[in-house]
Amino acid sequence: MLDLKEIRKNPDFFNKKLSDRNSKVDLKVLLELDKKNRELLTEKEKLEQEKKTISQKKDKSLFERSKKISIEIDEFSKKQTKTKNQIDTILNSLPNLAHDDVPVGSNETHNKEIKKVGEVPKFTFKTLSHSELGKKIGQMDFDMATKTSGARFVFLKDKLALLERAISNFMLDVHTKEFGYQEISPPLIVTDETMYGTGQLPKFESDQFEIKLEDDQSRKFLIPTAEVILTNMVRDSFLKKEDLPLRLVASTACFRKEAGSYGKDTKGMIRQHQFYKVELVSLVDPKNSLEELERMTNCAQEILKRLNLPYRVVLLCTGDMGFSAEKTYDLEVWIPSENKYREISSCSSCGQFQSRRMKAKFKNNNKDSVFLGTLNGSGLAIGRTLIAIMENYQQKDGSIIIPEVLRPYMDNKDRIS
Repeated sequence: MLDLKEIRKNPDFFNKKLSDRNSKVDLKVLLELDKKNRELLTEKEKLEQEKKTISQKKDKSLFERSKKISIEIDEFSKKQTKTKNQIDTILNSLPNLAHDDVPVGSNETHNKEIKKVGEVPKFTFKTLSHSELGKKIGQMDFDMATKTSGARFVFLKDKLALLERAISNFMLDVHTKEFGYQEISPPLIVTDETMYGTGQLPKFESDQFEIKLEDDQSRKFLIPTAEVILTNMVRDSFLKKEDLPLRLVASTACFRKEAGSYGKDTKGMIRQHQFYKVELVSLVDPKNSLEELERMTNCAQEILKRLNLPYRVVLLCTGDMGFSAEKTYDLEVWIPSENKYREISSCSSCGQFQSRRMKAKFKNNNKDSVFLGTLNGSGLAIGRTLIAIMENYQQKDGSIIIPEVLRPYMDNKDRIS
């Protein structure tokens, strides 16, 4: 959430930065509501002070006036609550401001390629897609998943199921043992307040899977990413300066309706309603957010390097970043069947945008209360890593070579056939 006090100070700056994010909100309406809200509060406080003075005098002749003031206070409270709700509705719809070094652009065509790593494989035979390979070896079944669960689900069997687990365990081992992330096994169901904290609600409600529970006051959702639950571990909290940076990692299932992707990637595992991801979250002094973003992105890249998968790093433009992000790097892995790079990780600094929504703070060296800096990134998306391995390591006979770093997790087998 953006700081209303800062918007009040420099509305032109915020209008320009929000326009860069493709936001069409008119801040004049917000500022008029803000002015009205402060006037209502002032009037209510005057009446409350008058009532307090009357009660101290204990003068019965003022009893009627006191009753009238109570009614007026109640009316002002209702008006103020309505106005505050209107303000919150607008604030909740505003995306984070992009950092100054983020390229300005309306869509992905304005993203900036930072570098390419690894060589794209050259095949001497007709390559197959991951879904064709999976069907050929009889270990990937979309038809059965459609029968049991509907479209955009898959059954992985035997060695492909083991490969999926191996990828997850390999990533967790690297991130915990070498990069200092603390492993968490979190709940996969969260409240609406938790979804609000990281920015999934209210703006992106249509993409979430809500669970219907009886006799429960709060709404519940399946997590779209472990970012939601890991980041909210510090909601309504004060961290100690010496506890920062706090780095967390989890391997979880994720659930998304993919409401805005009708007709996209309908074949194969690229875009599923249920998928698995190793997620990295960092909670830091906001002064160190961008430095931590570089570190997190390097941690995610290291997985791709050790798997010897060709990839590129892309800096997203203002119009292509996620709602809560101030700066984002995408890692895109080479997918031979599509002859292009596809996103496998997105690493973002969110500045203090999420921590304001979550009320998550720490005490700095001056003992001031400061909102935390939050970051999140995929380290990596497991399904897309499996796809990339299958397609880049495929052989002429349809078998798949297992990357060396994964073989200890695969009973030391060197291929799937």
